Amino acid sequence: MNPTIFPCLWFDGNGKKAANFYIDIFGGKNTADTPMVQNIEIFGQKMMLLDGGSAFQKNPSISLMIICFSEEEILKYWNALSENGSTLMPLDEYPFAKKYGWIQDQFGMSWQLYFGETPETSQKIVPNLMFINKNSGKAKEAMEFYTSVFPNSEIEGIMKYGENNEANENSENIAHAEFTIDHYKFGCLDSSLEHKFNFSEGISIVKLTDNQAETDHLWNSLITDGGAESRCGWLKDKYGVSWQIVPKKLLELGIFAEDPQKGQKVFQEMMKMKKIIISDLEKAYNS
Repeated sequence: MNPTIFPCLWFDGNGKKAANFYIDIFGGKNTADTPMVQNIEIFGQKMMLLDGGSAFQKNPSISLMIICFSEEEILKYWNALSENGSTLMPLDEYPFAKKYGWIQDQFGMSWQLYFGETPETSQKIVPNLMFINKNSGKAKEAMEFYTSVFPNSEIEGIMKYGENNEANENSENIAHAEFTIDHYKFGCLDSSLEHKFNFSEGISIVKLTDNQAETDHLWNSLITDGGAESRCGWLKDKYGVSWQIVPKKLLELGIFAEDPQKGQKVFQEMMKMKKIIISDLEKAYNS
C-alpha cells in the first residue's frame, strides 16, 4: 500500500462534519484541519476531504470498498452509513460474497461493504472505478493504461460477466477486477446500464510526487490521447477520471511552510499553474 496515493472527496461546506462522521464510524484520526481541507486517517489510510463549494458532486462512478472480516463488522458499518443515506444494492448474501451491500451515505459518498473470502491485502479501503456510458467496456483497457503509466503496478485478477449472465452484460465486460498502481490497490468494473452521471471532480485521486521528473511523467502520460489539463495540479485522463498530481514540495513550502507569509506566496503562485512547477514554487518562497 502506497501512502502517496489516496482519494480526495469534494464537499460543499460540510467536509469537517463528514470527517467527524467517518472517524466515528471507522475509527482513526484527523491529521489536518483547515477551513478548506480535512485530512483523515482511517485503517491507516489517508483520505482528503476538500470543501470546494457546489461546483461538483460525488457519485457512484467511484466508490470506496471496505473489506470486512465479520458479519458484526459489516453490519456495524452498514447501519451507521444508512443514517439518512440510500441503498444502491441491499446488504445480502451474493454468489461472490457472504455479505455485501452498496450504499450512498448522507454526504453523497458511495461505499461498497464486503465480507467474504478474505483477500491477501493490508489495504482495507479499496477505491473502485465503474466504467459506464461511453466508457462501458473499457475497464480492461483502462487497467492496462494505468499500469503502464505507474511503476510497481500490475493487474491482479479479472472476472468477466461470461455468457448468459443475469446482468445481461456483454460476456467480455468486466464484472470485477483488481489492479495496483505503485503498490496501491484499486478495483473496477463495467456497466452497460444507463447512468445519469460520469466520472467527475467530485472524487479525485491524489498522487504525491517526489520531484519534477516524476510530476512531468505522470502529468504528460495521464493527459495523453484525450485527457485534459486543469488548474493547480488537477487533470482528467482520457476516461474522465480526475487526478491531482501534487509534488511533496508544494506541501512543504505551502500548507506546512515554517513561514506562513512565504507559504501564502507559494499558494498564490500555485494558483497560476496547471501542472505544478517546483522551481517556480521555490522562487516564490524565496522571493
